[in-house]
Amino acid sequence: MIRGIHHIAISTPDLDRLVAFYTDVIGFVPVMSTEWNDRPLVDRMIGGYERSAARQVMLQAGNAHLELFEYTSPRPAPADPDRTPADHGYTHFCLDVVDIDGEHERLAANGVTFNSSPPTVEEMGGVGRLRAIYGRDPDGNIIELQEVLDPTMPFALEQASMIDPAPDTTGSA
Repeated sequence: MIRGIHHIAISTPDLDRLVAFYTDVIGFVPVMSTEWNDRPLVDRMIGGYERSAARQVMLQAGNAHLELFEYTSPRPAPADPDRTPADHGYTHFCLDVVDIDGEHERLAANGVTFNSSPPTVEEMGGVGRLRAIYGRDPDGNIIELQEVLDPTMPFALEQASMIDPAPDTTGSA
């Protein structure tokens, strides 16, 4: 039974910098960290690599997690910090916000780059049900800020039912 999305993972060349950004600026909370070096079981779990090595931090905000990795082996290929959201693969993750203008201003002051300000309700024809804008973190990863103005929209967090607890597989219930 799939219960939902647990986390999104980002590989970075500077784990300490990205952890500081996502905790100090965005507001995530660290919940776990680890590292490994040449552990065959981990190599098998992540795709059959040999002698992988990395540091990892798991962050949490609300009901979602963000996993950050800094690999030293295998040698990572650098990502293009200017890649477009049309490129194949991971394109962005979205943060649900209240007061998109305030968050835009706060994040821009803390190094998030935006191409413009969020569109106003008037710019959206006066009937905007949501406002959104893309920005980039220090590594160039795209972060969407989204403020849902109409809580009846099917994907509004107000409509999301909380997941059921894990089923009892011990037979003791």
